[in-house]
Amino acid sequence: MTKMIFVNLPVTDLNASMAFYEALGFSNNPQFTDETAACMVWSETINAMLLTHDKWRSFTNRPIPPSTSSEVMLAISCDSREAVDRMNEAAAASGGTADINPKQDHGWMYNRNLADPDGHVWEAAWMDMDAAMATMGEGAEQPAA
Repeated sequence: MTKMIFVNLPVTDLNASMAFYEALGFSNNPQFTDETAACMVWSETINAMLLTHDKWRSFTNRPIPPSTSSEVMLAISCDSREAVDRMNEAAAASGGTADINPKQDHGWMYNRNLADPDGHVWEAAWMDMDAAMATMGEGAEQPAA
């Protein structure tokens, strides 16, 4: 069985959050979507579960952090530098915040950080693995992205 990840995120406005993630390139899986939660698909193995605050609280009594905090930074790979830029532009145009941290351009790796409307931090990243391996030297393990 293929291993998958479902990142659970508390959101204040489910419909606005769904529209935001769709603008970034995620698609909705209606099989796991209702008025309290939405499954937003990035790839066959990566999903973001958007949960209303009431739904979130049915899983845990831990407090929902304020939108100004950073509980995690979720990195997802993009197919090109241009795709990284498009994702950041879509974030800014869809209720999120682009470039919440300085963009990083190492030539072989390029990334920009954005926040969704609830302050959840995503890192859109592109990496040229051949150039990365040449930069890090032979025998180096591939970095996770």
